[in-house]
Amino acid sequence: MTTLLVIAKEPRAGRVKTRLTPPFTPGQAAELAEAALADTLHAVAATPATRRVLVLDGAPGPWLPPGFDVVAQCAGGLDERLAEAFAGCAGPALLIGMDTPQVTPDLLCVDFSGCDAWFGPAEDGGFWALGLASADPALLRGVPMSVPVTGAVQRARLTAAGLRVRDLPLLRDVDTAADAHAVAALAPRGRFAARLARCPAGTPVGEPGSRPVGPR
Repeated sequence: MTTLLVIAKEPRAGRVKTRLTPPFTPGQAAELAEAALADTLHAVAATPATRRVLVLDGAPGPWLPPGFDVVAQCAGGLDERLAEAFAGCAGPALLIGMDTPQVTPDLLCVDFSGCDAWFGPAEDGGFWALGLASADPALLRGVPMSVPVTGAVQRARLTAAGLRVRDLPLLRDVDTAADAHAVAALAPRGRFAARLARCPAGTPVGEPGSRPVGPR
């Protein structure tokens, strides 16, 4: 069995999903982040696992379902925080973020038989999931994060270490309003889609019903 890790920020206005503003308000962006996190956590809760861990920047709230251990994120860049999350695991572990509310338990049921790592590429060039049969924090430290080559560098790091890597499907992260609408369409019954439907101001620019927005 595998440890499932979710790395996330507490969904507070002004601290999460700032690229959604505009067209969303900071409060709406935080509500969308909370819905995305809730969908993610419930998918993880429905996935067989030895342990489920929320690696959190902030404090847990009513969006956290039972069955999770909560550990605080360490200081440092994202590469250091991801590395430290794996360092706390014994045995196989799969880590995901809070930006893919369309994720399902089927996607998270990874089998490490015959492989050493699982890699889930994201459409923006990053990655939405990383699984390691044996946690080695050095595989993440120094990988440039939040740039278009993040995923390519991380996957190359795995193969350079001699690991046998299997790929998960390509998924789209929620970073912009256009991302939000595209992802909600993939999971129309989720909390994220329901919350987005109550945010008419978030219609992407250029879409029917959209309004021009000022300079960022």
